[in-house]
Amino acid sequence: MEENYKLFRVRELADNDEDFIKALVGAFLEEVPEDADRLKKAVAEKDYHTAYQAAHKMKPTVDLFELGVLADLIEVQDWGKFEKTDLDITDKLHVVLEAVDNATQELKSDYNL
Repeated sequence: MEENYKLFRVRELADNDEDFIKALVGAFLEEVPEDADRLKKAVAEKDYHTAYQAAHKMKPTVDLFELGVLADLIEVQDWGKFEKTDLDITDKLHVVLEAVDNATQELKSDYNL
């Protein structure tokens, strides 16, 4: 439990209300993997605008659940925002996608979702 994510800030936000924590976990599981897929596709297609939007949307949740990849996600976001055509962002993207996948699997297991 809590190897690929941390709930300290989630618990603080939820004032240790377990139902609210579970609702936040549910929102993470519903939205973040979908946004990660959108981000992966956008980077592959060099769709800078969509990559920026997806990364920007993911930032608060990735930060709240402390996945440890916020700086990498910001680099991917900035790649899209500033259309850094000369930069290969796939390594940073891979780090973010792996962290999201690991946290998703662990949260599903820990919360039986």
